Amino acid sequence: MPPAMIHGRFYGTGKRKCAIARVFIKDGTGAVLVNGRTLPDYFPRETSQMVVAQAFEAVEKVGKFDVEANVCGGGVSAQAEAVRHGISRALLNIDAGLRPVLKKAGFLTRDSRKVERKKPGQPGARRKFQFSKR
Repeated sequence: MPPAMIHGRFYGTGKRKCAIARVFIKDGTGAVLVNGRTLPDYFPRETSQMVVAQAFEAVEKVGKFDVEANVCGGGVSAQAEAVRHGISRALLNIDAGLRPVLKKAGFLTRDSRKVERKKPGQPGARRKFQFSKR
């Protein structure tokens, strides 16, 4: 049994900003559950649903796997992208030959951009208070 297989399901971890997704994939009909809810129920925006499905579209395996994801932290968009990252990693565990396609699409690269912290003596991360000469 490969190390990325848990209870007959393939596993992948995805991250984006502060969102972390644990994704489990198994052969099935294309059902997607996120935190125990269906995909349109958890991600009402169509763009978020499209982002989650992008990894399957890239490797032309739409409707061939059931996905179960637990995601926490971050916002709606970051959670969707974290699920996509996790799906991509889980697909790699199923078939390593998919790596060039997923890599070219940019789904395997962890997007490390995070919100820059606010600095003391400034109203934001980069913004300065208004300067008055006189």
